[in-house]
Amino acid sequence: MGGLAHTIESEGVPTTQVSLIRLHTETMRAPRALWVPFELGRPLGAPDDAAFQRRVLLDTLRLLEAASGPVLVDFPDEAPAGGMVEGWACPIQLAGTADADTPAGRLAAEIRRLHPWYDEAVARRGRTTVGAGGLAMADAGAFMAAFLDGGVPESPLEGVAPAALLKTVLEDLKAFYLEAIAAQPGGAAGAGQLADWFWGETEAGRIMLDLHPVLSGHADERLKQLGLRLLVPRSQEHRL
Repeated sequence: MGGLAHTIESEGVPTTQVSLIRLHTETMRAPRALWVPFELGRPLGAPDDAAFQRRVLLDTLRLLEAASGPVLVDFPDEAPAGGMVEGWACPIQLAGTADADTPAGRLAAEIRRLHPWYDEAVARRGRTTVGAGGLAMADAGAFMAAFLDGGVPESPLEGVAPAALLKTVLEDLKAFYLEAIAAQPGGAAGAGQLADWFWGETEAGRIMLDLHPVLSGHADERLKQLGLRLLVPRSQEHRL
């Protein structure tokens, strides 16, 4: 969006935008941007909260008062809790994956158990947000787990750097898990509850948490920035 904003501004039209990833906006030097501390996919905060969403929009539009930029302003508040389902518990039983001897093995078993529900979700909805990484979920899990020892595994996709592939693999895995859980009866829950389930109860979430110190101190600057800024959402940093 920052690049598009520069193009539009070159034609004399002022722009403003909402930013979910501050590093990207800083790098692109967007003309005017409001950074919000919300989860990806929810640039206006909690759903069905018109008053809060209006605040975000007005703060974004006020940046147009700046004659030139780059201007990057932080929105001051977290999104309000919303959509919580009282007494919700994960309907997918992942017990039985602990018999594997390694994190990679436990992750592979977990993915196998979730796959039928993911397939059901795709059949029901007719679409999926999984696929940006270009790997099957079993291969995506193996690729992610291979970073745990601090090395850099070879990318299985020609022309795609390991750091770039890891970023999309992480997003694919999270999307896969959340789509799978939504397919089960009783799978509806608030975003906060789903995040707590993923980061607190799944092998995929545990591996991502374990990857945080590995990537954050990595010699590869791209992996380091991924670990420091993009790997674990702010709402789950207390688990580190």
